Amino acid sequence: MATAGAVKVPDGSTTTRLEVSRALVRFAWAVVGYNVLVILWGALVRATGSGAGCGNHWPLCNGQVIPLSPRIDTVIEFTHRCMTGGSTFLVIGLLIWTFRGTVKGQAARTLAVVSMVLLLNEAFLGALLVKLGYVTGNQSMGRVVVLSIHLSNTLLLLAALTLTARLLGTGQRWAEFKVSGARKMWSLLGLGATLVVGVSGSLAALGDTLFPASSLRAAFAQDFAAGSPWLLRLRGVHPVSAVIAAAFVLWLVGQARRAGAGRIAGVVLCLLGFQFALGLADVLLLAPVWMQILHLLGADLYWVALVVLATMVAWPKQTSSRI
Repeated sequence: MATAGAVKVPDGSTTTRLEVSRALVRFAWAVVGYNVLVILWGALVRATGSGAGCGNHWPLCNGQVIPLSPRIDTVIEFTHRCMTGGSTFLVIGLLIWTFRGTVKGQAARTLAVVSMVLLLNEAFLGALLVKLGYVTGNQSMGRVVVLSIHLSNTLLLLAALTLTARLLGTGQRWAEFKVSGARKMWSLLGLGATLVVGVSGSLAALGDTLFPASSLRAAFAQDFAAGSPWLLRLRGVHPVSAVIAAAFVLWLVGQARRAGAGRIAGVVLCLLGFQFALGLADVLLLAPVWMQILHLLGADLYWVALVVLATMVAWPKQTSSRI
């Protein structure tokens, strides 16, 4: 059963907050977790070169609803499509339940709608990659551009789902979203810089897949060779952007600790350090598939935690009293 509370907003007025059921909050976080699995399986599709496993067909797989006598690449690609379909039903369910379990003005409603829109766009971009042939060994600049948009949308979708779950738990309204411009700006810059890290990292992983190196020295030589493909030249953007993004994150951590959110700040710091360690191991091991997946898992968990941290800094929960 939902309970109401009087909440003081920054302008001194009060508003009523409806606290949603814990079951809905748990379901929202479960949807976040499921979508992380979808992202990881998508990385497996890319790393194994299975993007053309269903041919140039979408939404059908090789012209069939369920492929008969499929190859291994077809199984991997078809499984990813099925998982994406499952995500669609989960997000629709989250959208409906959020509107039924909240009241007008609660921010979670808007984020649930944004999640649905981003999921539809995700499906469109995935279909576009298949129909344009930007899969398997394609090395064109068109693939880099469309894939970058696709990866950005994926991270924004995960962020929107995370915010939906977070705001369902806090019951916050848009009326409470009044914080200093500096906090908002630095929080958004931190998230934006981290998004660039995520996209550049996925492009670097694609370069590792398409142009495997026999040794660490050969890998560095590929990066700086005059005739290297764009994917390899862009590989250096990832570590540079990671260092820049880390500076923003450290600022967010400091702000969070001053705001009494030291626990989530500690989690973000641990995940940040873990990511740098995984990135170094990825380079030294010449990016095997299992290492790429593990690195991406760490990146997704770090992204989710960072979104929560940025929300707590830029949009702190106001005090409330039972009525």
